Amino acid sequence: MSRSAHPAGPRHADVLPEGHYAAPAEDLNALDPKVWAHTVGRDADGVVTVGGITVTQLAEEYGTPAYVLDEADFRDRARAWRTAFGNDADVFYAGKAFLSRAVVRWLHEEGLNLDVCSGGELATALSAGMPAERIAFHGNNKSPEEIERAVRAGVGRIVLDSFQEIVRVAHIAQTLGKRQRVQIRITVGVEAHTHEFIATAHEDQKFGIPLAGGQAAEAVRRALQLDGLEVIGIHSHIGSQIFDMSGFEVAAHRVVGLLKDIRDEHGVELPEIDLGGGLGIAYTSDDDPREPHEIAKALTEIVTRECESARLRTPRISVEPGRAIVGPTAFTLYEVGTVKPLDGLRTYVSVDGGMSDNIRTALYDAEYSVALASRTSDAEPMLVRVVGKHCESGDIVVKDAFLPGDLAPGDLIAVPATGAYCRSMASNYNHVLRPPVVAVRDGAARVIVRRETEEDLLRLDVG
Repeated sequence: MSRSAHPAGPRHADVLPEGHYAAPAEDLNALDPKVWAHTVGRDADGVVTVGGITVTQLAEEYGTPAYVLDEADFRDRARAWRTAFGNDADVFYAGKAFLSRAVVRWLHEEGLNLDVCSGGELATALSAGMPAERIAFHGNNKSPEEIERAVRAGVGRIVLDSFQEIVRVAHIAQTLGKRQRVQIRITVGVEAHTHEFIATAHEDQKFGIPLAGGQAAEAVRRALQLDGLEVIGIHSHIGSQIFDMSGFEVAAHRVVGLLKDIRDEHGVELPEIDLGGGLGIAYTSDDDPREPHEIAKALTEIVTRECESARLRTPRISVEPGRAIVGPTAFTLYEVGTVKPLDGLRTYVSVDGGMSDNIRTALYDAEYSVALASRTSDAEPMLVRVVGKHCESGDIVVKDAFLPGDLAPGDLIAVPATGAYCRSMASNYNHVLRPPVVAVRDGAARVIVRRETEEDLLRLDVG
């Protein structure tokens, strides 16, 4: 069922029924490894550390707010996905989650492919040395200029999203004297158990060509007839932040049904099937995501079973984890500015960032965890709402959480699992400058995306 929201965003100071909130954790100083990056812990003084460096050191050198990314954890997770699927499948990192040239190099070194969905993401990938044949180019409205650049570069696949795009890509490829490998993105009518804005396989949305009414079959028929295209498979993506595999089972059943129809009508067995990404991560201790090897086993068994039933050769599977790789590897480090108790409600903790560095809470009603990072405390827990510095009542970073009652201005707090879609969706709302991304590994830290400056901001304003 669709959820509606107040046009100005979530209302603040809502009075909710007694018992709405979960009880505070027994130990507010504990850091749940399910939520935090692998190398995160506390030192002997109780200060949060990552990659062998304390957050107080990071704040002193790089300032706050800052995205802090555990490079070793990123590489470990990328390698786990590559290993889980083995040599008989392809893993494409979804660059929209977070992309930088350093990340592209890590992916290349760890043997992953890359999915991009804009000219800017493509430019980043190519400039960092990702081989074009290992790039997939996605998006529902690629411009002719973007398509031409992708075809000229020799990207490994372009995912076609509409009837117009079938003709557009074919024409550009033929004009350039090339035959472009493509997949057809279809919508299979599966309602993923996620927020309505990130459920992407039901018919009433902008992505893909509907399976219903024979539209997807017609798209494949047209694409097979065009000399500029080599149709290599079908693409399906059912949503984001998904924990339940049943949606993938229904999607695979319907995609394989289409593959069977294509074989029966055109005598062609397409060699690939891309099941997209969307696997969830733990934002709070209540979330229970699956491990890559479990996902690989489940998806492989589903596709194999469906193909055996349809008497088809099992196609090569592709998956597109983005959030599942980068999401848990980073946290956002903030400094507390004000602490404002509201009797009978909660305490508002204002930090030096906000919805400009994490829009997901306002946009998707997302839930996050938070911890006091610059010290430990034995004070009694207090119910807080962590908010930003923007002139917006919906400027909420963490809706409801417990922090120690002695929290004070100048303390550092950290919000985990912000590696995906936070820097990527960051803005300059209120002309606030976007934070840096600081990568840490083995006791060393370096900036991989620098903090914006006022000069950056004013340079675009031509007066």
